[in-house]
Amino acid sequence: MADRECKSCEQKESCNKETCQKEEEQKLQKSLSRIKHKLVVLSGKGGVGKSTIAVNLAVGLALKGKKVGLLDVDVHGPSIPRLLSLKGNPPHIEENYIDPVPWSKNLFVMSLGFLIPSEKDAVIWRGPIKMGLIKQFLRDVAWGDLDFLVVDCPPGTGDEPLSVMQLLGTSAYGIVVTTPQQVAIDDVRRSITFCRQLGNPVLGIVENMSGFICPKCKERTDIFLSGGGQQLAHEFNVPFLAKIPLDTEIVRAGEEGYVYVKTHPESEPAKEIDKIVAEALTL
Repeated sequence: MADRECKSCEQKESCNKETCQKEEEQKLQKSLSRIKHKLVVLSGKGGVGKSTIAVNLAVGLALKGKKVGLLDVDVHGPSIPRLLSLKGNPPHIEENYIDPVPWSKNLFVMSLGFLIPSEKDAVIWRGPIKMGLIKQFLRDVAWGDLDFLVVDCPPGTGDEPLSVMQLLGTSAYGIVVTTPQQVAIDDVRRSITFCRQLGNPVLGIVENMSGFICPKCKERTDIFLSGGGQQLAHEFNVPFLAKIPLDTEIVRAGEEGYVYVKTHPESEPAKEIDKIVAEALTL
């Protein structure tokens, strides 16, 4: 996909590279102009639950009646199709556009995970090809008019997050996810400086896996300590959005493909996720 020839150029019979690039840029900007708010979920650390946060945020916004797109740009480990029980649902692809995969009437999804023939296939791509794919997802996917586009990034501050931020521009907000312990905070700190160096505002910090609530006795235990995300928010003077405790049902939701905020709306973790949704709705 990412290395396909330009088939949309009106002058393809006597193709002029500069003309093609100009037309593609115009198409990209036209697509982005139809998206009101752009939220990029990122973290300098892997395994902190970015995809879970992105999915529950997107569904939470959709349940509020907002039209939402969810874009998975984790090229090497796309997990959004599994988390939303959409595996085996390839998008409809035409010459000049791609239809996103619907999850509900308000939520539409795109991921490389829909397009890989086998789960065993490794995606061995260098940076320019990754950027080409991300640009294609933003330009050629028929997102239509969206209230929110939520982008789920892989860990770090490399090709995928950089490409996303550069393509979306400085109107995109970063949502930085961490776990409480210092070993995570050390890496996540770089995500905040990453956003600032690119000129993107940070909507806030989410502390995930912040304690474990026993399903039987309801006692809270700080397995990974507590408060690291809040301290980081104070250090950088950015909002602290939520403190989400561990729940075995969140793990089960990810494995079985149902969305936690929809099935457990009265739980403490869901109420914390609702705080992120509420903050996004203020934009």
